Amino acid sequence: MILKKGTQVKVISGKDKGKTGEILEINRKLNKVKIKSICMNKKHLKPTKENKGGIISKEGFIHQSNVKNIDVKKKEKKIVNK
Repeated sequence: MILKKGTQVKVISGKDKGKTGEILEINRKLNKVKIKSICMNKKHLKPTKENKGGIISKEGFIHQSNVKNIDVKKKEKKIVNK
């Protein structure tokens, strides 16, 4: 499976099973990917001069074996043929 930044993928296992999103970041050493709005984690930030602080949600990494490529071109062809 070829994974690149910006590719559309679907999660096939885990708490976000069935959701789709775009790859934001890839960690080839650990075989993990970060997908837009998938595997959201809460992070507590202390207030500083620059930041207000509070609770922030950010994406976490998910193992690449738990995602599947979605070929947009094939999907469009199927819709046209119906």
